[in-house]
Amino acid sequence: MKLRLMTWNVHRCVGVDRKLDVERVADVIAGCRADVVALQELDVGRARTRGIDQAHRLADLLKMRSHFHPAITVEGERYGDAILTALPERLVKAGALPGLPKIRALEPRGALWVAVDLGGVELQVINTHLGLMPREQQVQVAELLGQRWLGSEAFTAPAVLLGDFNALPVSQTYRMLTAVLRDAQDGLGKAATATFPSGFPILRIDHVFLAGDIRVAGVESPFDPRARVASDHLPLIVELEVATPAP
Repeated sequence: MKLRLMTWNVHRCVGVDRKLDVERVADVIAGCRADVVALQELDVGRARTRGIDQAHRLADLLKMRSHFHPAITVEGERYGDAILTALPERLVKAGALPGLPKIRALEPRGALWVAVDLGGVELQVINTHLGLMPREQQVQVAELLGQRWLGSEAFTAPAVLLGDFNALPVSQTYRMLTAVLRDAQDGLGKAATATFPSGFPILRIDHVFLAGDIRVAGVESPFDPRARVASDHLPLIVELEVATPAP
């Protein structure tokens, strides 16, 4: 089965023009024709973004369902990550990732796991947004690769781990991940697609990692004016072919 998968840090739907515009973000996503959408940096009920439930609003505009996990909750205001899809799905797990206890100023991070039904085969999809410090990232990746996430009995291929990892391919964080999973951009015979910053993308910090019988049919990132201004990251879209049982 063919599937278009997207990961995008939407910067709380505030573009590089400093304009809050949830509808613009929805338009970019719709134009990418993604079947499963993993988003980072969403606001839900926060005063700074007019109290909008961005996860629910985007899902409504795109005629999808959403699962949201708040990495931060303060007096009812929430901030975190979401997975949107119109395909049959179920929530498997959502939870916090560890940080560095001695550095209290670090932003809390989390992960969200949804199983998507592809007509007889479940695709495990885990969306995350790692910290900025290399040591912090490594602690978080060790948690994701451990028994509570990828090492659990519930984690079965085919599977995808994707999101904003804040880690370049030369980093130890990336090497930890590719020791277990494969980068969707490897082996395509072309230069890998960068997504940050959106106006002049030169850095690969948004990634899609795969496990199991999945073939990558293509990788793309929109570079039209609307996509370039909607967030400080560009979306990363990976078209997959996932093996499913014959009817």
